[in-house]
Amino acid sequence: MQRKASAIWHGTIKEGNGTISSESGVLKDTPYSFHTRFEDSKGTNPEELIAAAHAGCFTMALSGQLTNANLKPESLDTTAEVTMEKTDAGPTVTRIHLTTRAKVPGASKEAFETAANNAKTGCPISRLLKAAEITMDARLV
Repeated sequence: MQRKASAIWHGTIKEGNGTISSESGVLKDTPYSFHTRFEDSKGTNPEELIAAAHAGCFTMALSGQLTNANLKPESLDTTAEVTMEKTDAGPTVTRIHLTTRAKVPGASKEAFETAANNAKTGCPISRLLKAAEITMDARLV
């Protein structure tokens, strides 16, 4: 499997701007800029897209882990928070924290925690981002 996305940029780093598009069309000429990345302007940024990818990947992996344990998730709700800090090498994504709340009828705390930890370490985006610290708060509700 291969997936594609593209970015176009015009101008300098601080005054310029660009767009991001995905092969599927879900993102089409979505604006991004210095201001959407480091301030609060409208648009997206690479870190937000990484957070979305990680939240989606982890949640699907958790569903798979629960299913493999003969548990049927009713709902899984995950947020991924990406932290970028200035390091000697420059701005660096240093941490990602996953927060997930799950309704899984019949799941014990132990079985859920095992599934969540396996999903955290096993989802392809977690493996891709292994250079960053990935923490998690996973709870049954």
